[in-house]
Amino acid sequence: MNNNDILIRIRYALNLKDGQMVKIFKLGGVILTEDDVKKLLTKVKEEFGFTDASDEETLVCTNKMLDAFLNGLIIFKRGPQEQKTESTSQPVTIKRNNVNNIVLKKLKIALSLTAEEVISILNLAGVSLSKGELSAVLRKEGHKNYRECGDRYLRNFLKGLAIQYRTVNK
Repeated sequence: MNNNDILIRIRYALNLKDGQMVKIFKLGGVILTEDDVKKLLTKVKEEFGFTDASDEETLVCTNKMLDAFLNGLIIFKRGPQEQKTESTSQPVTIKRNNVNNIVLKKLKIALSLTAEEVISILNLAGVSLSKGELSAVLRKEGHKNYRECGDRYLRNFLKGLAIQYRTVNK
């Protein structure tokens, strides 16, 4: 899955409007217009591992933009974090190979989900995952038990999220 697909699925699952998307991006430090958001929410063609965004109606979502959106979503859902005088922990940023892990981790934080809730959301989409496997996916990259989150798990998590949020909010 590319970053545009991830944005499209998150927007659908959480039933976010264009204005809310603009606000979330702004909270994350990226200034976009509603037209830019609409261009981001257009599917990008991928062939042979390369994305084709030559169309003027498409805007490719970079890792930096996706990271800003997820950080903005955390602030949008939970409110701004109180500044600490001594900050020893570095914010988690998206790298090329750990996009799915970071998206899953930041969505869990933004929606204040417990491990059991994440597992039940995956079960809604028909995926069975143990608490240990989830813990491995949520670990910091470089940890001995770290596992990369595949597209299948993220896609099904977003599908389960859509099932849960869209049926509850009707």
